[in-house]
Amino acid sequence: MIRVENLTKEYSDLRQGKLVALRGIGFEARAGEIFGLLGPNGAGKTTALRIIGTMLRPTAGTVSVNGFDVVTQPSEVRHQIGFVSANTGMYDRMTAWEMVEYFGRLYGIAGPPLRARMEHLFERLKMNEIRDVLGAKMSTGMKQKVSIARALVHDPPVLIFDEATSGLDVLVARALLDTICELRQQGKCVLFSTHIMREAEKLCDRVAIVHRGTILTSGALESLREVHAERDLEEIFFQLISEHDATHPHLISQ
Repeated sequence: MIRVENLTKEYSDLRQGKLVALRGIGFEARAGEIFGLLGPNGAGKTTALRIIGTMLRPTAGTVSVNGFDVVTQPSEVRHQIGFVSANTGMYDRMTAWEMVEYFGRLYGIAGPPLRARMEHLFERLKMNEIRDVLGAKMSTGMKQKVSIARALVHDPPVLIFDEATSGLDVLVARALLDTICELRQQGKCVLFSTHIMREAEKLCDRVAIVHRGTILTSGALESLREVHAERDLEEIFFQLISEHDATHPHLISQ
């Protein structure tokens, strides 16, 4: 579903010169699995996800989503994905129903098919009680539900969650994680970025640990535990990051 090969992203900075956000990373995420991108803030996770979502162009490397190239076929890619982040904007003067309907129309859905899809989503995500609530009046949890609904309205085969539980209370975060598990059961390809190891252990089939734009390791959780002789994913995480920084001190100042 998602194939990333030698992905590099560089930025020009007037003071610091060239900044490298991604250093030739590569991974694959498949249908019917949750693939986790794990790393501290600033590791490059969001940059990678925005390239996959066609919001940024790569400096080098290739990315394809369901066979479509993110650079040469961005419109087709956008129809293949739903993107949920912790900072999704809301329209203050639109209700939850109006916002999801608006995004459905952007994806070319209208009339009875769109209404049927929305009724299904609002019931499934327990959103009927906020159907007529304006964006300006929504809580953080309400906004996240709307963000999920509008990402799912066109029933994409690929879902991307970028630190999507950040800022949510425990109950709302748990409901979101349950929804992500349901998407896997439906055969969706889910790409899930987080810096919270417990979330990764609970959800992910395979993970890649990212630090300073580099993938330090990747694979199934049980395989990583065996390779690193450690049951605790958080300990593996800290061990790899410490070793990387010790052997690449020149990257710490970048």
